[in-house]
Amino acid sequence: MSAPDLEPIAEFILKHHEWWNGDGYPLKLKGNDIPLECRILSIADAYDAMTSDRPYRKALSHKEAIAEIKKFSGIQFDPELVEIFIELLGLNTWVWF
Repeated sequence: MSAPDLEPIAEFILKHHEWWNGDGYPLKLKGNDIPLECRILSIADAYDAMTSDRPYRKALSHKEAIAEIKKFSGIQFDPELVEIFIELLGLNTWVWF
């Protein structure tokens, strides 16, 4: 709320840390109680974070990031959206080097 330009999406930003199983934060929302936009954002944000270099670690490959997202499907991420995300990126058929 401190950035007026982001006010229309502030709720989505806040709630994208919620986990599908209810173990996230700040509100401990679970499953479909988490707004759809937040469930989508959480997957995209996690993928982006994992595939980007950080000062404390090198980026994961796309294949490694997808494996990690699949690992947390049904725990951190909406399992239906994980499958859609992977399909949309075509990552089931890509060859990684």
